[in-house]
Amino acid sequence: MVKRLTCILLVLASSASYACDAPPPARSDIDANSYYSDKHHSVIDPALRARNIANTKPIEDFLSQVARDANGQGDAACALTWLSSWAEQKAMLGKMSSEQAYYVRKWTLGGMALSYARIQQQATPSQRALIEGWFKALADATIAHSDAKQGGRNNHYYWEGLAVTAVGGVTGEARYLDWGRKVLYHALGQMEADGALPAEMERAGKALHYQVYAATPLALMASILDVHDARLDTLVAFTVASSADPSGIAKRTGFEQEPVGSREVTVAYNRHEGKPPTVGKALWQPRLGGSLDVPNPLEHLK
Repeated sequence: MVKRLTCILLVLASSASYACDAPPPARSDIDANSYYSDKHHSVIDPALRARNIANTKPIEDFLSQVARDANGQGDAACALTWLSSWAEQKAMLGKMSSEQAYYVRKWTLGGMALSYARIQQQATPSQRALIEGWFKALADATIAHSDAKQGGRNNHYYWEGLAVTAVGGVTGEARYLDWGRKVLYHALGQMEADGALPAEMERAGKALHYQVYAATPLALMASILDVHDARLDTLVAFTVASSADPSGIAKRTGFEQEPVGSREVTVAYNRHEGKPPTVGKALWQPRLGGSLDVPNPLEHLK
């Protein structure tokens, strides 16, 4: 009797440890603001940044929790419940207060789709229909906004491409994969012969930072789309070399560069190209689906 009671208590304790928190209220509108104070968008205004962080925190927290649950730090069922809740409420399909708000939406969409890819097989048919239908609505909104914009294409275009590509990966819709492929080839076509991305080189003291930030979604997109291209090899080589020695970009831009690592670029690229993994501390980024060191199911591994 005592043994049986102990077993029951252990089962109850185990079940309680995986109890899901109730999903937070969905955010239909996104209120976000730019926080750079100079023409190069390289100097941060602390007050503006603090306001932006406060206003977008509910969305960032939602994405972070979904990533944790989808990556095995919680219960996959909780991630699916949270995604279904926001899908049912058509989250992030309302008013966007600024360009920064559109940035937040595409980063969140990409991260959600990449996290969802890890747990998609555990979703019920009704959850799949609801979540994937919402992702497609968000991808359509992202494409519409992106295609309507005029002017140069920079890292934001590439992150839009990753978000839409990830939606294509989890839904199997070729039109999203095709749009992502268009973005990838456009980026490689913009690249200078040595691998530098011109728009990112205009970011003064943050040029290296944004070279890395722009190359990251491109490398992951290439793996998802199974694209092998010598120009991408050049892009990655330049980014890695510049991260190790920023003096070339400093000379090119006339500004000393903030140091930044390049493993976020190489981790998926190396898997796709069959190269040895780079050694370093574990990488975690909810906007990239959580753990970068564990291959995403959408990646093509060599």
